[in-house]
Amino acid sequence: MMAITKLLAILAILNQLCCIEPKGTCTIGEMHRWKLLVIFVLLAILAAGAEHKLATIQLLVVKDENGKPVRNAEVVLHPVGKDGKQKNDGYELKTHQDGRVSIVGIPYGKMRIQVIAHGLRTYGEDYEINQPVHEITIKLQKPAEQHSIYK
Repeated sequence: MMAITKLLAILAILNQLCCIEPKGTCTIGEMHRWKLLVIFVLLAILAAGAEHKLATIQLLVVKDENGKPVRNAEVVLHPVGKDGKQKNDGYELKTHQDGRVSIVGIPYGKMRIQVIAHGLRTYGEDYEINQPVHEITIKLQKPAEQHSIYK
């Protein structure tokens, strides 16, 4: 709202200063050009100020029982909306032999991280990405013991 008020004030000043007419009033064509110029400049300034912050996420995936790295684990990241629902876009990566993977250029906000590895329990948790670098260690557990009513 404040930007609109400032825009109107600037247009009024331009109307008084920049018009050819002696009384300080512009013809419709002259004023239209100035309005377009001012609107374009203000939009460019607002667009430059609305730059999205991006982060780097560094993950280390290890086994909970012994701390050994989990290689080739699938890491899936999905942005999460304010309503708590997972968005469709996302990232899929695999860990290296040392259990590490880095993701550069992640937008700030809530991110759901899931890790899937053969023979280990699937991990999933939401993280608030709000700083340039996040270092996260994920400990994967063995699957829970399964019981059957059949022998």
